[in-house]
Amino acid sequence: MQQLNHWYRILATGFCFAVFGIGGVLLSLTVFPLQRLFIRDLEQRKRHARHTVHKAFKGFIALMRFVGIFNFNFTASAQLEQARGQIIIANHPSLIDVVALIAMTPQADCVVKAQLFSNPFMRGVITSTGYISNSDPDKLLDDCAASLNKGNNLIIFPEGTRSTPGSTLVFQRGAANIALRAKRGYLALYICCQPSTLTKQEKWYQVPAKKPTLSIKYLQDIQLTDYLERIQSPSLAARQLTRDLQYFYQQAVK
Repeated sequence: MQQLNHWYRILATGFCFAVFGIGGVLLSLTVFPLQRLFIRDLEQRKRHARHTVHKAFKGFIALMRFVGIFNFNFTASAQLEQARGQIIIANHPSLIDVVALIAMTPQADCVVKAQLFSNPFMRGVITSTGYISNSDPDKLLDDCAASLNKGNNLIIFPEGTRSTPGSTLVFQRGAANIALRAKRGYLALYICCQPSTLTKQEKWYQVPAKKPTLSIKYLQDIQLTDYLERIQSPSLAARQLTRDLQYFYQQAVK
């Protein structure tokens, strides 16, 4: 029975990956063109597109729970549902972290790799929602600040990529630079996936022996007053903030 369950979860995982890809294409070919047709204002259209993705990702999380490939424990849902114009940061242990966060967060914006703008399954979703490209670092900071000023919630993984299981968390300066440019603090979350799965080192079909649980919990709000007032150099401020965030998360995961 255990072996049958393992094979079932491999097939169910493949099914969910297929649904995700096909769903992105269908949204790009049906819902988003209709929104472009009927909603002339660009910013309003992006808001509707982000709401559509928010609902679609909620449905995808429900599908993964229904077919039995994941358990979910989202104790941070109350804080995320109330978030408005906040920078949301978290560690990044699995491939579906961003899907879960967008499913939980209204008007979620995020920074995406430039390569995804040419991905046939995600290109339409990314361009319709106005998600921010990381192709131009200087423009990225201004785009993030503008998105926050419009009331969007910005999801950022300070590591810049998925964590390596068992390794010490190492943060890049991007999250600090964005926060300092926008003069916004953080809503800090901790994500745990046990047993580990869908890491950067694993293929989708390498499912663990036991059904994993993805947990997302609220840690605290982090204000930047000291960094903005006491440190005059933006580069020094970003460096110190990055070190402090990294230490904070290293303590949180113990």
